[in-house]
Amino acid sequence: MFAQTSSQAVELKQLGEQGILLDKGWKYHPGDNPDWAKLEYDDSKWKSINPTLDIHDLFPQIPRSGIGWFRLHLLVDSTLNNQLAMMIYQSGASEIYLNGKLIHRFGVISSNPEQVKAYKPTGKSVSFPVTKARRQILAIRYALQPHISYSAHWGWENLALFVVVNTVENAFDQYEKISAFDININVVFITLYAILGILYLAFYVSNPPQKVNLYFSLYALMQAVYWSFILYLKKQPFLEQIFIINNFLLVLMMVGYSFLLTAIYDLLEQKRGWIYYFILAVGVISISCGALIYGWGWMVFGFGFTNLINIDITRVALKAIRNNKKGAWIIATGGISFLTFWLLVTSQIFDSSLSTIFFPLAIFSIPITVSIYLGYDFALTHRSLKQNLAEVETLSAEKQQILTSQNETLERQVAQRTSELQNFLKELREAQSQLIQREKMASLGELTAGIAHEIQNPLNFVTNFSGVSVELIEELQQGLAAGEVAEATGLLIDIKQNLEKIILHGQRADSIVKGMLQHSRASTGQKELTDINALAEEYLRLAYHGLRAKDKDFHVNIITELDSTVGKLEVVPQELGRVLLNLLNNAFYATQQKKAQLNGQYQPEVRVSTRYQDKKVEIKVRDNGTGMPEIVKKKIFQPFFTTKPTGQGTGLGLSLSYDIITKGHQGELRVESQEEQFAEFTILLPV
Repeated sequence: MFAQTSSQAVELKQLGEQGILLDKGWKYHPGDNPDWAKLEYDDSKWKSINPTLDIHDLFPQIPRSGIGWFRLHLLVDSTLNNQLAMMIYQSGASEIYLNGKLIHRFGVISSNPEQVKAYKPTGKSVSFPVTKARRQILAIRYALQPHISYSAHWGWENLALFVVVNTVENAFDQYEKISAFDININVVFITLYAILGILYLAFYVSNPPQKVNLYFSLYALMQAVYWSFILYLKKQPFLEQIFIINNFLLVLMMVGYSFLLTAIYDLLEQKRGWIYYFILAVGVISISCGALIYGWGWMVFGFGFTNLINIDITRVALKAIRNNKKGAWIIATGGISFLTFWLLVTSQIFDSSLSTIFFPLAIFSIPITVSIYLGYDFALTHRSLKQNLAEVETLSAEKQQILTSQNETLERQVAQRTSELQNFLKELREAQSQLIQREKMASLGELTAGIAHEIQNPLNFVTNFSGVSVELIEELQQGLAAGEVAEATGLLIDIKQNLEKIILHGQRADSIVKGMLQHSRASTGQKELTDINALAEEYLRLAYHGLRAKDKDFHVNIITELDSTVGKLEVVPQELGRVLLNLLNNAFYATQQKKAQLNGQYQPEVRVSTRYQDKKVEIKVRDNGTGMPEIVKKKIFQPFFTTKPTGQGTGLGLSLSYDIITKGHQGELRVESQEEQFAEFTILLPV
């Protein structure tokens, strides 16, 4: 025990092994004056204070911001010939003066509160150079760091000022003992938990379906992280991050213990009931209590949640024993051991040395017994596997003959089925080719009316110019008979012009017929320079006139926006034309359907545009028809998927178009749509 002190001045004599705790006789005054450090200063009007209390117990005596001074009168016994030392604990920043002389500084004190940095010496031994005079004055300039939160987690003390005077030898020995114990016990905890965590993780990696090993690994590794931070906090003198770290550790421990409880439930094959979820709820509440309630808030976790966890683990283990779960008694032993050792620690019926033994025994009771259980379970599993293996070896001989016979039968069946599948695949490919050709012929049928309309124009021109030419020849004959040479020459020029126009329109009709033939036959795949704008215009006319041939009352507003810089591009024209025809037919069909739905209160519109951009040619076909929902848009390019009524579509048009663009031309075919608003197909062809 610390020696007692007088109420007016502390007398230093007979220090003893523990030294003298300076907890009485202190006076305090807020403000800052360097004269307050001097021996002769009169502090009789200062208020008495006990600085060894928690800082929260001293508010508002000690302001949260600003500088103040502590003063203590000492009576030093002349028999103290040994050199003296101080062991200091504090939660602020300080400058220590002895008889007006600065002897130590801990942290940073400044008239600017924002520059104050609190410092915790953690009981380090520092010199206390008293003079030979009987009366001496210990003055401490002191300030708390503003804007930082304090926590009392894990029994963390936030004492305002705690000073113990002792001999140098005793002070050094005490600090070494405390420091060595803290380091050793933390290193032991970190090492053991890290080993357990890695071991459980290795078990999980080798057998992923057994999630229990993962839960135990997470619990043990979180414990290792916790004790690492505890060791760091004990060596960390600055207090700025203590609150954040402590609450982080509270969350870490709560999650870790939750993994432990979950693992025990799964390991013992117990159903998670209301007790399980109630304990987890207490854990969540304990986090809020620890962060918001200073002093005892963390104990909701430290003594409430953890004890509930261990009690429930014991309960679950005992229940598993009643259910004849093999090895459950091992975990039950761990739970009972924890409760026993923890009761011995908290009851304080033993001295501190025995408590330090019971504490690690308590916290390692369950992890160690779980490890023993897993080893026991592994032994049972291994024994069971050996028995099964022996049975398998016994049966293998007689089964081998049966398996050989079955393998031969299976091989014959596989060969037969393989031949059948090959024939079926051949028939399927033939059927696929026929379907593709039918789709092409169907698109040719869509073109028929448009081609008839297109070919009618050049044929009319040929007929008309032929008739005019016959009349001009008759006039030429009459002119020659009459000897009118000049007039005959003019008629010959007119006849020549008519014949040139007949040739031009004949070629136009020929190109239309050739295009129809190319569209109907299988593509050669040969690419050729093709005017993209002309191709788009031609198939736009053919598709539109084809629809008009079916429905004379249908009209659509056609808008073309053709970029003149697109020019010619190497494509397979009949294939690209087939794609354009399919997209245009779909666009006209969508607008036709929407017009029928709206009883004519709607203006159909189809827009065709081309553009050259980023070394790609872009062709867009957009309509303001029925559009399509998202679920249809995802399937639109799948073979045999169609939204048209039965008999009106094979579902191959867009699928073939997609293959033509992406595989045949290494391009892209995209669709954007909004139901009842629009649909827009975009072809991107690389230049």
